[in-house]
Amino acid sequence: MRSAARLLATVGLGAGVFSSVLLGAEAVQAAENGAGFYLLGARGPMAGLLAPPGTYIQNDTYFYFGELGGSRQLPVGGQVVADVDVKLIADFVTGLWVLPEDVMGGNLGFSAIVPFGGPKVDASVSLPGGLSRGVEDSIFTIGDPVVGASLGWHEGDFHWSTNLSVNIPIGDYHKGEIANLSFNRWAADLTFAGTWFNPETGIDLSGAAGFTFNGENPATDYRTGTEFHTEWALSKQFTPQFSAGFIGYFYQQVTGDSGPGARLGDFKGRVASLGGTVGYNFKMGETPVSLRLKVFQEFAAKNRAEGTAGFVTVSFPIGTPPKQVE
Repeated sequence: MRSAARLLATVGLGAGVFSSVLLGAEAVQAAENGAGFYLLGARGPMAGLLAPPGTYIQNDTYFYFGELGGSRQLPVGGQVVADVDVKLIADFVTGLWVLPEDVMGGNLGFSAIVPFGGPKVDASVSLPGGLSRGVEDSIFTIGDPVVGASLGWHEGDFHWSTNLSVNIPIGDYHKGEIANLSFNRWAADLTFAGTWFNPETGIDLSGAAGFTFNGENPATDYRTGTEFHTEWALSKQFTPQFSAGFIGYFYQQVTGDSGPGARLGDFKGRVASLGGTVGYNFKMGETPVSLRLKVFQEFAAKNRAEGTAGFVTVSFPIGTPPKQVE
């Protein structure tokens, strides 16, 4: 706890205090609907840092613009579609509570996320007889909530955490539609994240890797396979207020999809990305606020859309701001 408090006193609140949080959004990405509930790029600089005891709020505005062309197909909402163009703007409000007691030599935190927003999808839907028709669908709604728990440790310049998140399928889901924010399936993600940050040089080396395990969508009889994801960040704190760096992620589905609804077979997806990030810390009164922008350009996609993704993140503590512990 002392190490984390000193770090926050050095660099401000920082975007990394919410590294335990996972986000869910049904953009066209991989698996059923081409989407996994772990939102790639959610972690970045300070990925392994769990905040000191306290209560925090984070708001993520996420955007994704991607395409799946070349007559490649995708299973969406119980249908098979092709020539997909997707635009998604969604918002995720996250609460994080870190307990004051030591747990296994570290800090234990609990999080909850409420997503809202939705995609606009244009595609061609396959019809009997080899025919197809163009369709357009859009929605603005509430998605599945996500709850999580994180256990974080600190040792000198090193910070690391284990993180578990669960997607609860109670959001607004529309069977047969090609635009949804809800996944309509139980899913759990287990991720390990680590950070090395040197306050003297301002260099931050962060990474995260994990697996997502999926239940079946009862509306489509589709079970998405197990997914692997990893993220990395190399950034520098130039001043106590400003930081910038490079970021990226890689995704690979490691087991195939299954069930009567998996009409395209195992449909394993893959994608990689590279991008950049800038962060700015400031105060509103006595409250420290962190603002961060992340932008990713995807490439090497398989069985999923390829496009541009980004986050605009604002985070701050509720109540007494975390202070340096002597």
